Amino acid sequence: MATKRVMNFAPGPAALPDKVLQRAQSEMLNYNDLGYGVMEMSHRSAEFVRIQSKAEQDLRDLINIPDNYKILFLQGGGSGQFAGVPLNLMRDGAADYFVTGSWSAKAIKEGEKYGKCKPVFPKPDKFTTIPSKEDWKLTQGASYIYYCDNETIHGVEFQEVPDSNGVPIVCDMSSNFLSRPFDITKYGVVYAGAQKNIGCAGVTIVIVREDLIGFASGYCPAVLDYKTQFAMNSCYNTPPTYSIYICGLVLEWLKENGGVESMYELSKTKSSMIYDVIDQSKGFYCAPVDKAYRSRMNIPFRIGSPDGVEELEKKFLAEAAALDMISLKGHRSVGGIRASLYNATTVETTNKLADFMRDFQARNN
Repeated sequence: MATKRVMNFAPGPAALPDKVLQRAQSEMLNYNDLGYGVMEMSHRSAEFVRIQSKAEQDLRDLINIPDNYKILFLQGGGSGQFAGVPLNLMRDGAADYFVTGSWSAKAIKEGEKYGKCKPVFPKPDKFTTIPSKEDWKLTQGASYIYYCDNETIHGVEFQEVPDSNGVPIVCDMSSNFLSRPFDITKYGVVYAGAQKNIGCAGVTIVIVREDLIGFASGYCPAVLDYKTQFAMNSCYNTPPTYSIYICGLVLEWLKENGGVESMYELSKTKSSMIYDVIDQSKGFYCAPVDKAYRSRMNIPFRIGSPDGVEELEKKFLAEAAALDMISLKGHRSVGGIRASLYNATTVETTNKLADFMRDFQARNN
């Protein structure tokens, strides 16, 4: 009997490649002919050490991570790193934050518990753009500058790395990690929750330049201390073993399918399909984000007007669900519709959504 698979546009946890899920299914009860599965495996066993080591090496290969950057597989999600970053890096009691959406707003709020956190520019009325460099105010001698590369809720994505004048850059890449190439050597810390582009919920990848390790505050919990976790190979506490295993399978899949460069080209193709429908709809579909900063991963839009027509949006979601297109409802804080197009979302699936959008407009305009 064939397994039903819907078209999943969820913002996270999100769709995973079928091949990854099939592999995990085949190994669920008997991994590598051991007679037990990864869920049952000791995190200190030779078998799991090999799984984690391979995942780390595959990640290094995919984005050319040099030896002076250390990779941690932690728990707590991005929200855990909202505290972990200042607890490890706030040496001089000050840091600059680019607040461009809900997640960076939560990050600065958490960071303020541990030191002085300054917004680089005033908080806007709506998160629809990134202010020009002329409006930035950076603190000389700051401990670090922080930004979220892609705001999952509001659909705002940076197109270049901010110039920090030598201050370490910290970046939350949770929702666009491994969807395009980037130069890790421009950063002090990059972290990403796995549940969008690189696996299932439970593990957070933290990449830290080694010269930034060893300066945690005296009240930093050991589970968030980069030095402690690095010394224990991310095993100070029991790591999320199965999530690391799934992450490793996704990294293998990425390498087999052209790597990050291929994902970048596909992401531009997929996002253009949806944005083209929006831009050609003569206002029937309204995307609020400045075109220069539109996300390739998360596309929020309204139907019928810039503020949305509730009846039309409910109808859109119901008809989409009837066609097996799920999780298109916008975040509760902003409403409307949101299509998330992570690496596992295919061009074929995206094209079906674009066709449905055109058909819906023709019948309801």
